[in-house]
Amino acid sequence: MVQINKETFVNGFVPHHTHGSVDYTSIENNHVHQCLDVTSPPIPSPDGTHIHYTEGYVVFEDGHTHYYKAYSGPAIPVGNGMHVHYYDFYTTEDAGHKHHITGVDMPAPGSK
Repeated sequence: MVQINKETFVNGFVPHHTHGSVDYTSIENNHVHQCLDVTSPPIPSPDGTHIHYTEGYVVFEDGHTHYYKAYSGPAIPVGNGMHVHYYDFYTTEDAGHKHHITGVDMPAPGSK
């Protein structure tokens, strides 16, 4: 069995991979939440690439938390046999407000 790690560069598609991300929400009501995330394994898309699903809670802050469910954008090759995904979503409304989260997840092996 081939071992894949963060230094492994792979052309093509790598099944069963996931992505992680660490980001902050938009500022609402004078506070932010940290969002620590790990995606689902890849979901093939009709265009031959793939997306990922994610859901969870942002870190507790200012006396509350928020929930989110989202899909990433398609794979974006970044060179050296790695790719990332862009994400753009909103949390649930809690404590009278919601937060916006955008960014790019950590690179994973595979150029597709």
